[in-house]
Amino acid sequence: MFLVNFPQVPVPPHVKPIQLFLPLANECVAAGFPSPADDYIDAGIDLNEHLILHPASTFFLKVKGFSMTNAGIQNGDLLIVDRSLDAQPGCIVVAILDGCFTLKRLTRHKETLYLEAEHPNYPAIDMRHYDNVQIWGVAIYSIHKLTRTTQSL
Repeated sequence: MFLVNFPQVPVPPHVKPIQLFLPLANECVAAGFPSPADDYIDAGIDLNEHLILHPASTFFLKVKGFSMTNAGIQNGDLLIVDRSLDAQPGCIVVAILDGCFTLKRLTRHKETLYLEAEHPNYPAIDMRHYDNVQIWGVAIYSIHKLTRTTQSL
């Protein structure tokens, strides 16, 4: 009824994937215990390999609003959205409701699908109340700043 699998969107020819190879500390960090991790950096990590499973169908979106804060998604976060994944109940999805984008958790109660916020001030959205509903993609990562800087993502 509402769930749509979109074909993969080709990457424009002027967009070339690049490697983003960064140092990776060999140790995990214990929150609360300082570790001189610089002494243990001997490997690297390519963020494309770890964050992007399907490059041709993956996009970045910025979050605007506070309805998903209890899911750890903050206003201004950068989302990584994969359009090739099947949206299943429990997934956080980007949906289009009568032409407007929204980010919510897809849920099912009995036979009805809802888009639910992760904040008590926002009511669940009954998808039956909209003429045109599409699941545009599944959010797979949210990246948010931990410090204030003058640069933005």
